[in-house]
Amino acid sequence: MGENDDIIKEFIVESHENIDRLDNDLVALEKDPSSKDILARIFRATHTIKGTCGFFGFSKLQTVTHAGENLLARLRDGQLALTAEMTTALLAMVDVVRELLSRIENTGAEGDGDYAALIATLGRLAKGGTPPAGGSGAAPKGGGKSSSSSGEGAGRPPPGGPPGGEDARGDQAVDTILEAAQMHAASAAMEGHIRVDVGLLDKLMTLVGELVLARNQILQFTAVLENGGIAQATQRLNLITTELQESVMKMRMQPIGKVWNKFPRVVRDLAAACGKNVHLEMEGEGTELDKTLIEAIADPLTHAVRNAVDHGIETPAERRAAGKPAEGRLALRAFHESGHVNIEISDDGAGIDVEKVKNKALSLGLLSPDQAPVISDREAMSLIFLPGFSTAEKVTNLSGRGVGMDVVKTNIERIGGSIDVQSARGKGMTLKIKIPLTLAIIPALIVSCRGDFYAIPQASLMELVRLDAADAGRLIERIHGVPVYRLRGRLLPLVNLGKELFGTESSGTGNGEGPRSVPIVVLQAGDHVFGLIVDAVNDTEEIVVKPLGQQLKGLSVYAGASIMGDGRVALILDVLGIALKAHVLSEVGDRAFAEDKETEKSGVVDNRQSFLLFRSPDRGQMAIPLSAVARLEEFPRPSIERAGSQDVVQYRGEILPLLNLSTSLPERRSRPRHPEEPPAEEGGRDVVQVVVYTRGKKSVGLMVERILDIVEEALQVQSPGTRSGVTGSAVIHGRVTELLDVENLIRGVLPEFFGPA
Repeated sequence: MGENDDIIKEFIVESHENIDRLDNDLVALEKDPSSKDILARIFRATHTIKGTCGFFGFSKLQTVTHAGENLLARLRDGQLALTAEMTTALLAMVDVVRELLSRIENTGAEGDGDYAALIATLGRLAKGGTPPAGGSGAAPKGGGKSSSSSGEGAGRPPPGGPPGGEDARGDQAVDTILEAAQMHAASAAMEGHIRVDVGLLDKLMTLVGELVLARNQILQFTAVLENGGIAQATQRLNLITTELQESVMKMRMQPIGKVWNKFPRVVRDLAAACGKNVHLEMEGEGTELDKTLIEAIADPLTHAVRNAVDHGIETPAERRAAGKPAEGRLALRAFHESGHVNIEISDDGAGIDVEKVKNKALSLGLLSPDQAPVISDREAMSLIFLPGFSTAEKVTNLSGRGVGMDVVKTNIERIGGSIDVQSARGKGMTLKIKIPLTLAIIPALIVSCRGDFYAIPQASLMELVRLDAADAGRLIERIHGVPVYRLRGRLLPLVNLGKELFGTESSGTGNGEGPRSVPIVVLQAGDHVFGLIVDAVNDTEEIVVKPLGQQLKGLSVYAGASIMGDGRVALILDVLGIALKAHVLSEVGDRAFAEDKETEKSGVVDNRQSFLLFRSPDRGQMAIPLSAVARLEEFPRPSIERAGSQDVVQYRGEILPLLNLSTSLPERRSRPRHPEEPPAEEGGRDVVQVVVYTRGKKSVGLMVERILDIVEEALQVQSPGTRSGVTGSAVIHGRVTELLDVENLIRGVLPEFFGPA
């Protein structure tokens, strides 16, 4: 590529950025015509494109932008007042510029498009909107002399010279000076940024992925070696790899505003087509997520926004009749939470008519007459995501064909996300979307089936359940031939991985320490929860997602592949695909739901809570609310280090402070532990079990004697706490159990933990 080609490529990239801003600025200007700052930005962007394209000889692009610039100049000088027709014409100019830029980028030429009608419209509007011939229209608003870059003959530049006369040349000289100054400012702002080719960034991400795989292999090999020097070097490699991985991931991050930038224009045009007034609000445009996810959510979000304007928000007359403002409100909100990006799309429209949804579902055969009376409003609203479902009374060019929300749900769930709908009739509706930050490197649970490894993304993982083989036959029931397990009083549909993949059932494996057991991985697919029976549960680790080969792309049960630490390949399971293949989303889900509804009708109130049970330092039993537990970890004892008087461990690229319950509870603090004394845990154990507690961006690890179980109990505190750090005692699973007061315990030992983040 020659030097001139590089310059043209840079011009195209910058012009596309300007065009994206123009869309939003023109919509904003229509709402606030008095804003001189917005108008100045629009004029500068148009003038920059016009001036640069003239240098390259793109005459059509120059003529179109020049016609728009003439109109903008008169608006800027106060000689014209902005009208809806002017905004529409300027937006049409933006569309033409975008089209011409795309042609230049793809073919190197502008093509043979005819834009005379648009140029004539812009010229007419620049003259005050008077007819092109005859008539004695009123003088343009503002009176006085016309700007030299507009007025008579503005759209017809003389051959061989710039448009206009001496005044035009004088104004152009001033514009050139101003533009140069604005470009001395732009370069200063861009000094800290460089453009990187997307292909190069993807290659760097691939190399980091390979490095992560090599790191995993080295960690696995080092675990069986008893060499302190190699262990320290491996931990250093682990730390550097983690930091490099996080840095590259940040480079791939893009603000969601790149998707949202087009919505002001979409909402404006769609509202005009529907005869509605809609005010768009956007919050959290700077929320970042991986560029591949940005691309994946663009279409689902666009459809959701179109649906809100078309179906949700009423016409001004309908809103006034309902006692609402004539102008509807559509709000987009994005924010980070727990390693995910949450997106909310809210409107103050009519909401969902649940009865109308039920009746439509009945007529389409998507709901049986027996199900309609018992399903809740929320579950009825979720029917809008079924394929072919639409409540539109007639088919238009905007809606009514039953294609849309099911595609939105499917596309969101394909990238590991979930979607939920909340509605109040007459008040509005909110779509809540949750998606992971990235898909390139993800934490996963590794399971085994028939001697092969499979990875399950942790975003879909709810919990792990292990049944003794002797009890499995009794605890696993069948409803109409479908296996289910009662998990804390609710029916959990079961899917056997071996049966779905190989046609023969998995039955669990023994670990050599006792009878065979049946591991059940509890997974969430959309709004449904089911259990996956596997042969064995191995470990959790970060995996690098590799695309499937052509031979496996048609198999819906796989989402990708990865390379394990020992070099073997593990296929990544598509949780939604497995659920659909096993039909648990329809058959069993409906039956389980019907039984739960009967339980609700009986008036039984379930106030149970989930707790993590562990052995206390005095060989008793203690419990922590599961809501206070971020993760459960096991660390090799040699990996625990000392920083001053504090136990610490290198954890996920950071230093995690550790509190040993054996010495941190009040009655034990009076006996300080010597730095060389091992933690007062079970002697001879090579690993330390740690409960990770997280508050904001800070984490602390609680070293416990032994983790016993996760249970769900209707808690009733029977005696108050007799010491600091314990809130009281209760009977859990037949044993007197102390309830640990995590926050007060940490405050007593690490008071700075709850300080500023």
